[in-house]
Amino acid sequence: MDIPTFPFPADHALQVSPLLAEARAGSAPVRVQLGYGAPAWLVTRYEDARTVLSDPAFGRDRERAGIPADRVAGMTPIDPTSDTLLTEDPPDHTRLRRFVYRTFTPRRVEALRPGTERIAGRLLDAMTEAGGPADLVEAFGLPLPIQVICDLLGVPVAERRRFTAWTDALLSTSDLTGDEIRSSIDEMNGYLAELAAMRVEHPTDDLIGALVRERIEGDRLSGDELNNLVRAVLAAGFETTASQIPNFVFLLLRGGDYARLAADPGLVPAAVEELLRFVPLIAQGSLTRFVLTEIEVGGVLLRPGEQVLVELSAANRDGDAFPEPETLDIARRSNPHIAFGHGLHRCLGASLARMELQVALSALAVRLPGLRLAVPADQVPWHTARFVNRPRELPVAW
Repeated sequence: MDIPTFPFPADHALQVSPLLAEARAGSAPVRVQLGYGAPAWLVTRYEDARTVLSDPAFGRDRERAGIPADRVAGMTPIDPTSDTLLTEDPPDHTRLRRFVYRTFTPRRVEALRPGTERIAGRLLDAMTEAGGPADLVEAFGLPLPIQVICDLLGVPVAERRRFTAWTDALLSTSDLTGDEIRSSIDEMNGYLAELAAMRVEHPTDDLIGALVRERIEGDRLSGDELNNLVRAVLAAGFETTASQIPNFVFLLLRGGDYARLAADPGLVPAAVEELLRFVPLIAQGSLTRFVLTEIEVGGVLLRPGEQVLVELSAANRDGDAFPEPETLDIARRSNPHIAFGHGLHRCLGASLARMELQVALSALAVRLPGLRLAVPADQVPWHTARFVNRPRELPVAW
């Protein structure tokens, strides 16, 4: 029997492929072949997804699982998260995550909300003063999270262009070769090493400064580990939010829910959770998991050395977990989505992303209640060769 190619085709970047619903209806995991590496099992049901993401029978460390780098199932020639916190298992994962967790606690993140609101206000001031139509991606969606994450890291905002170029390279699925992606990683790591060296001479209170102190005073963090931690924080803390802001606005404008949000901005927190559930952000599902010990999932016996993908968007449309799952309901009350993952590797920056998305939608709804697409929805251009879905441009008027 032929193994189907994954990701499954869809008519639009923000559509969940109908083939995923078929796979979920069949209950059991199915075998798929991605662009690179060996075949993998695809999990689409909500409860099965939570099992794979949280059970210690699965890991993210390919070496621990005995899987060569060129056999890792993925959409990119090299794993963009390789050698970062995202590919570690305990005890190293526990040790490394502790270094950055304090920065992303809900309390610390909430303290960043007023500053994030000021950044959003300044960006919208500049956009409206320049006059419409405007590209919401370039004017608002990209600069808001990059300014926030640069403040957290202690990176000059003037370096935004370099960071976005590096992130684009890391998340490219077909535009760049493996050597080009590795070159971008080396360039980024070299820059981060320079920043760390500066903080040895001139200590700071930002995240890089705190990690440098851990390396010097605690002798528990190597230079490579510092670089890789910052790279993971940058990609997770910037790219996901920068993509979801235009994704969310596009769906709200196309479906008519934006006017409802503008009339009642109090709906923003519920709307953010529902959009997180509804929008298929990652083009290939979750990061690949490796089977460490034999376990049964969905009636299929998975054996050590096999690989598993969790399709988050399919799990978040499971009717057993969500009433009317195919309906975008921005006032949905109960919403236990797993858009940020689940278990040990749940997104470290979930609180930060949630806060930024709330600020972004609130600022737009209050400041620009008449926001609308400046071109027909089917003329909005989308990235087609990236690990993460988002429009290249989002022309808007108000």
